[in-house]
Amino acid sequence: MEGSSPKEIVAAGYDKCGPRYNATRACEAGPQLRRLLDLLPRGGNLLEIGCGGGQPVTKALAKLGTVTGVDISSVQIGQARRRLPGIRFIVGDIMAQQFQPSSFDAVVSVYTFFHLPREEHRALLERIAGWLRPGGFLLATVADFDHAGYTELDFFGATMYWSHFGPEWYVSVLQELGFVILEFGALDSGYRDSPGLTTERHPVLLARTCRVDD
Repeated sequence: MEGSSPKEIVAAGYDKCGPRYNATRACEAGPQLRRLLDLLPRGGNLLEIGCGGGQPVTKALAKLGTVTGVDISSVQIGQARRRLPGIRFIVGDIMAQQFQPSSFDAVVSVYTFFHLPREEHRALLERIAGWLRPGGFLLATVADFDHAGYTELDFFGATMYWSHFGPEWYVSVLQELGFVILEFGALDSGYRDSPGLTTERHPVLLARTCRVDD
């Protein structure tokens, strides 16, 4: 991986470990989505950033409306397309995507922000704010500590890259961008109950853009 960019590391990493990683995922969406699913109207337009193989988050979102899933790993997107035919999936860097302003009712990003270089995180949040309709929702997991960037050499058998701020940074930036923080909690790693997998907790933010009547 010497000489590879962070995003090349992430794409190659999930291409390599995608099947093994997906085999560990829970089959059904957990508590991280229940609150959002309760708030969303049926028939909405939803964006998932870092959709991976489509399970369990994309599967749950598809029951509510039209989903667009974006992931940098072509192997992961291939699995998602086989699992959930009919959903629009895009292979690519989320920072290279163009969507119409105010075109989504919700944006969901689970276990994804911390794979992007953190220098892009504010710009991504600004893009999300623009893509959301008034009153639209953002559900995102973030990291629980601050680190400029590092690699893990054995993430399900692949090299993986991480970069992030602490959770308070995301709360502050979202508030600057006009979001209302509805919940700031934690969720587990989303793995099945498998021996040898580390129990983890990730901060999770549920936020809403300002509504016309706010």
